[in-house]
Amino acid sequence: MTLTLDTLWFEVALVSTLVALGHILLGHFEVKTPTWRKIAKLFIAIGLAVLLSATLGRVWTFALFGSLLLAVFWIHAWWLPRHGINGWTAEPKEKYYALRGWKYP
Repeated sequence: MTLTLDTLWFEVALVSTLVALGHILLGHFEVKTPTWRKIAKLFIAIGLAVLLSATLGRVWTFALFGSLLLAVFWIHAWWLPRHGINGWTAEPKEKYYALRGWKYP
């Protein structure tokens, strides 16, 4: 199946939905992230998904989504706890803010 711009709407809708849900459900972990970075993340994610789907196919796009999900799981389940930060609640906040390079209030 050859993908054209007419069929890439699904990738745009999927990425937009995932980013929107991420901001709605997890946005409180990004309180100090500038708005321009959040907007750039959306456009970069859409562009990457459309580029991969158009050139390599949907299978590779979904493989990328899956590998990113595994990376997020690894960071939250192993790396953050190893550095003294709860991967689910980002506590203690002092350590989380320091990790992100933010000044704790």
